[in-house]
Amino acid sequence: MTSAIPAADRGDFDFDLFVIGAGSGGVRAARIAAGHGARVGIAEAFRFGGTCVIRGCVPKKLLVYASRFADDFAAAEGFGWSVPKPAFDWSRLIAAKDKEIARLEGLYRENLARSSATIFPLRAKIAGPHCVELADGRRLRCRDILIATGGEPTMPTGIPGLELAISSNEVFDLPALPGRIAIVGGGYIAVEFAGIFAGLGSQVSLIYRRPALLRGFDDDVVAELSRACVERGIMLRPSANVERLDKRDTGAIGVTLDNGDTFEADQVLVATGRAPATAGLGLDTVGVALDSSGGILVDDRSRTSVAGIFAVGDVTRRLSLTPVAIRQGHAFADSLYGARPWQADLTQVPTAVFSTPEIGTVGLTEAEARETLAITDIYKTSFRTLKATLSGSGERMLMKLVVDGQTDRLVGAHLLGPDAGEMVQILATLLRTGATKADLDNTMPLHPSSAEELMTLRTRSARHSRPAR
Repeated sequence: MTSAIPAADRGDFDFDLFVIGAGSGGVRAARIAAGHGARVGIAEAFRFGGTCVIRGCVPKKLLVYASRFADDFAAAEGFGWSVPKPAFDWSRLIAAKDKEIARLEGLYRENLARSSATIFPLRAKIAGPHCVELADGRRLRCRDILIATGGEPTMPTGIPGLELAISSNEVFDLPALPGRIAIVGGGYIAVEFAGIFAGLGSQVSLIYRRPALLRGFDDDVVAELSRACVERGIMLRPSANVERLDKRDTGAIGVTLDNGDTFEADQVLVATGRAPATAGLGLDTVGVALDSSGGILVDDRSRTSVAGIFAVGDVTRRLSLTPVAIRQGHAFADSLYGARPWQADLTQVPTAVFSTPEIGTVGLTEAEARETLAITDIYKTSFRTLKATLSGSGERMLMKLVVDGQTDRLVGAHLLGPDAGEMVQILATLLRTGATKADLDNTMPLHPSSAEELMTLRTRSARHSRPAR
């Protein structure tokens, strides 16, 4: 393919584009840029595929699937199946997970090689303007440099005994399933692993400093999830911080909280957040501007404060989701090398929390709508799923629609229950295209399904008018 970069502009550079970090955003940018004819190099110090593939979204969801089989076995008897007492083997699950992750990493490498990108399985850093230095000492001249190193777990400081805890990196490779696990944090990662370990049979304590889980999510969804967690045997410990950890003679870890509570666990997982992975990249060498959390500051075209240096994905802290990083990487490469300028649209982005029950959400929460809209209409329902009628489980589905009371447009959708993530993906398209509540009302329901409730949800639960300002 003819390069989009004129030969006169190539100068004496070794590469037109050098990507530091082979995660979702970096790999997509490298492949698209190479497809446009750019000479591309890409370096990765760990494993190709990034956090999502190696120790994030993909392995996490595999463990989520594993944890839900306990419910399936219990439900089967209500449908006429005689199921012997199941036995779970953690080591077999981890081995199967590792095999799949290795397969996916291989595909990432193959696709990069097929795109003609040059792969460097080494750490790289910026050594100066248009210059990248590899861990083996080689220096490469690069017309453009893209930082796509993603994020990494953060650990609190000043807590005695914190070295006894693990982060969300190490949790995927535990040698055995802990009988008791304390999870510190109230966000996505903490909530998801609480569900995983509870489903696999561990006793779980979830410790979080705020009064409620999942900051930024709709209040009704959070309340229902908290109720479901308690029903599943998860010990919720809100408004609490870990004061210290200590090793007991029994081998257990003693956990002391700042509210005076003490208990023991076999493992402590700290999942209090992630930070941009910018340390050691040499950004200070050329003066790339960072925010207070270490994230790279970029404009809407992924340009940093230094000409010729760009950044996409979690390292920029714009919206830390894998599809966002992929879209940003694609837009960057198309715009710079393919003469097809466009930007990733970060409005109406759907997201899911793979807790059990899972959450799917897009758009404004009720609280956000009441702050921004003159009139907010709420439609809400909670019901027992059809599957739960014979299984005897207490599984319920919560559905909530947020509607602009003046225009009838859908501005938010919040689901909790089976397949919530799958359903909200489609709802996101409706929000983006300006669908109204009447559009849902006029759509023929598919029966019997949980999703049909979205089409038959006719009674308004509440209407809120914003006070005059």
